[in-house]
This record gives sequence, C-alpha cells and structure tokens, in this order.
Amino acid sequence: MSEMADLLYRRLRNVRDPELHVSVTDLQMIGDISVAEGHAIIPVALTTAACPLRHQIEAEVRAVAEATEGIASVEIVVSTMTDEAKRELLRVARAAGKSEAAPGALASIPLLAVMSGKGGVGKSTLTAALAQALARRGLRVGVLDADIWGFSLTDLLEITGEIEVRGGRMLPVTMSVGAGTVKLLSMGHLADSARALSWRGLMVQKAVAQFLDDADWSGCDLLLIDTPPGTGDIVMTLARRLPQLEALLVTSPDPRAATVAQRAADFAHGHGISLRGVIENQVAVNCHCGAVHEIFGRGGGELVAAAAGVDVIARLPWVTAGEDLLLDDLAESLWSQTHLPAVGCATKLLAALDAAAPN
Repeated sequence: MSEMADLLYRRLRNVRDPELHVSVTDLQMIGDISVAEGHAIIPVALTTAACPLRHQIEAEVRAVAEATEGIASVEIVVSTMTDEAKRELLRVARAAGKSEAAPGALASIPLLAVMSGKGGVGKSTLTAALAQALARRGLRVGVLDADIWGFSLTDLLEITGEIEVRGGRMLPVTMSVGAGTVKLLSMGHLADSARALSWRGLMVQKAVAQFLDDADWSGCDLLLIDTPPGTGDIVMTLARRLPQLEALLVTSPDPRAATVAQRAADFAHGHGISLRGVIENQVAVNCHCGAVHEIFGRGGGELVAAAAGVDVIARLPWVTAGEDLLLDDLAESLWSQTHLPAVGCATKLLAALDAAAPN
C-alpha cells in the first residue's frame, strides 16, 4: 500500500458502521486501497449486497476520501463478504459490543433467548410457559418480546396495559404468577395488536435496543427473550448487545423443520452464544380415544441436538384444548420430573443458568 493509500486508510478509521458502531477498518470492510495520479480506488465489502445502509456507508467513505489532500477523484468498488469474513466481522463487533453492552440489571443476570430457524414451532408459547413455570418457583422473571413484527406475548401471558415511564425508563408490565412474578415488555403494549407494523430493519433494531437500554429490568432473576424466526437483524442485535446471551433451540419433530432450525444453531455457534439445549415441541397428539398420533413425524429434536452438540431437554405434546390449557399443560411439562427425558426442562435450565450466572 502506497504512502497516500496508507494515509487514506488511516483517515477511514473515522468512518463507523451505522449499525454496529465500529470503525469500518476494524470490521475489515475496507480492502486494499490503490491511489494513482490522484485517483483513489477503495474496495468496500458489505455483509450483503442488499445492505440497507450501503448508500450511507459509501457516502461517508467518499466524503472522507475526497477531503484528503492529494485525492482528486474517488471510485468505490462494493463487494459482498465471504462467510469467513462475516464471522470475523461479527466477532469484532461482538467484542466491541462488550464495551457498549446493555447497561444496568442486564449486565448481571442470566439472559436466555428462545430461538429457532423457522416460525410455527411454538417459540412464543414456550417462552410464555417457561416464564410461568419459573415464576411459580418463586422467581422474578423478565420477558422481552423481541419479535417486533409478530409480537404475541401480551395475549399469551394475558399481560396487557400501558407501559409506565418513570425517570426516563420504561417499566415492564408486571403480573404475579404463583410465588413469583413475570415482567413483560412487548410491542403489544405499544401498538394495536390487529395492525401490521411496516418497519424496516434499522427501526426494528432501534426498538430492540430501547427495550434493552431504556427499560428498568432491575429486580429480575433472569430475562427470557422471545426471538423472531430466522437469524436476521433482531437476533444479530441481541447477540451484539448481550455478550452473556445464551439460547434454547425449539424445533418440531419434522426433519424438514429441524433442518431449518439447525441454522439457528449455526448462528449461535458463529456468534459465541452458548446453547443450553433443544426442546422438541408438537411431538404428538394424544387423542381422547387413547391413541397417540405423531402427525409431524419424529426425530427432528435429535437432528438439531446432534448438529448443535447439546441434549434434547424436553419433548412436549401438541395440546388442542385451548390457549389457557395449552399454557398450563406446557408449564407443567416444563416442570415435570417424569416427563421425557428424565430431567425436567425447567429444572435443568435453572441449574445451567445458575452455574453460568456472574458471581
């Protein structure tokens, strides 16, 4: 790299990725710069060709280059990162995120995301059931509904009402459950549940960041996070902002669904998220006639667990008796010491979370 190219590279350290808030040079987004007769060619690698921030990044890089003495013209060559480069970018961003991690109570309590690579496997229902089960044990359970577009926990947990703001911080809506409490924060408290939210990626990421930074989660023993399907902007924001984040993978028995869920496991491994186990949901329908129907096949949980290197910690039946009974039955299944496998889900999760909790 020539002296002029080296100078330009050092100047570009002042350009920060608008989403990750890390220098584009630290993120290795700037390739080998060449400068000849005042003409600069600057390679810029983005995580995706459809990056919504592409024009902003290009404009900022161009502005810095054009303001550099000796540069008369600028050509920006945009490319897409390799998978390896993306993993390294996320590693750097995650390391930087530790210094800007969500403040306050979230820095000192266990954080458990409920994830899957696809929708329709019962993540939200399981999050609600697990929150109830843990609260019945006497814990103060925080629940963040991070599925900004598909929020449902206000209905599943029947925790409604307006969010109160005190001292500039949002207070999650609280409900007593058994000997404990559930504190919920959801877009369902802020938006009409019957209307669609037409928000783009950056707006959604800012909403999640506000739920983390501007909410009062003090007093919670742990925080459960219901994530949207897939491994997009929201899950990436959570991974970056919450260095101690752990995850529970949910799948159905269908091997095709399990194949998609394995992507969530790959995402977790690539982002340093510790996996605490797999829940296989909708295992079978227990007919009133006594027959058991495996309508979604079998083996999906084992496939995901083998790919993720963890255990299947619970297998839950399909319950059709209604929403309230569904939640109650799942909560009991999560607590049960006799439910397959032998160790109950909530008990095993609590032991794992207790062991991982900061001293």
